[in-house]
Amino acid sequence: MSAHPDVVPLEVTRKQAYEAGKLAKRLRHQVGQAMADFNMIEDGDKVMVCLSGGKDSYTMLDILLSLQAKAPVRFELIAVNLDQKQPGFPEHVLPDYLTERGVPFHIIEQDTYSTVTRVIPEGKTMCSLCSRLRRGALYHWAAANGVTKIALGHHRDDILGTFFLNLFYQGSLKAMPPKLRSDDGRHVVIRPLAYCKEDDISDYAEHKQFPIIPCNLCGSQENLQRKAVKRMMQEWERQFPGRSETIFRALGNVAPSQLTDRKLFDFSSLGAREGAIRVDAHDWLAGCDTGEH
Repeated sequence: MSAHPDVVPLEVTRKQAYEAGKLAKRLRHQVGQAMADFNMIEDGDKVMVCLSGGKDSYTMLDILLSLQAKAPVRFELIAVNLDQKQPGFPEHVLPDYLTERGVPFHIIEQDTYSTVTRVIPEGKTMCSLCSRLRRGALYHWAAANGVTKIALGHHRDDILGTFFLNLFYQGSLKAMPPKLRSDDGRHVVIRPLAYCKEDDISDYAEHKQFPIIPCNLCGSQENLQRKAVKRMMQEWERQFPGRSETIFRALGNVAPSQLTDRKLFDFSSLGAREGAIRVDAHDWLAGCDTGEH
């Protein structure tokens, strides 16, 4: 035992460095794989990295910067943060960090905080409106500044959580796709962390000591349904390690003919005889005689 409790044994620091190196390599591999699988970034792209000050967006930026140096295509990165004018928001943190790293950046100043707190009754969840306003401001800036891809920091667990929220509460099978076109058709959104686990991102952010900025507007009142789904997934993972990864793989291994969505598979024509009369639901329910015997 060391006589000085504050002195960290050399073998411990070596092990920590080794594990940190493995984690960084794993995250770079997963991001690179997602980029290739979904053709997220092409030669000449101008990528707006949406930086909130949370662990996810810091990690996304850091990994994209490391990949940019060795990427097979040339692309530009610009970090963009929306200053929502929340009371007490540390305005200097992101500019200081990005300047130190030499990353081009822009801060959008828009008082969405006042709008959200005025419209949403006290005690109610602000996340939905806050997200819409934030997305609108970011999309507007992207359109005005030649951005070709918008990178968001959602990870694998966010995608799974959204899948279960839609399944349990909306009756639909959909999640957050790793790549999508915005509703107005003007923007392509990418999620480079789509294959990355939240736990890995947390460990990476802690190792890198990113200057995390908590969300004081709505971070403490996270959507109750999403929190319940997150607890469910965490409990599953404790009982059945690897279950989340299996479910995530299922999202990319869909068999439309084994489901019930008639828009994805033509069940009506399956086994139908040529010339046979088609009977609609009203006739079936009414017991209508089609004249065939």
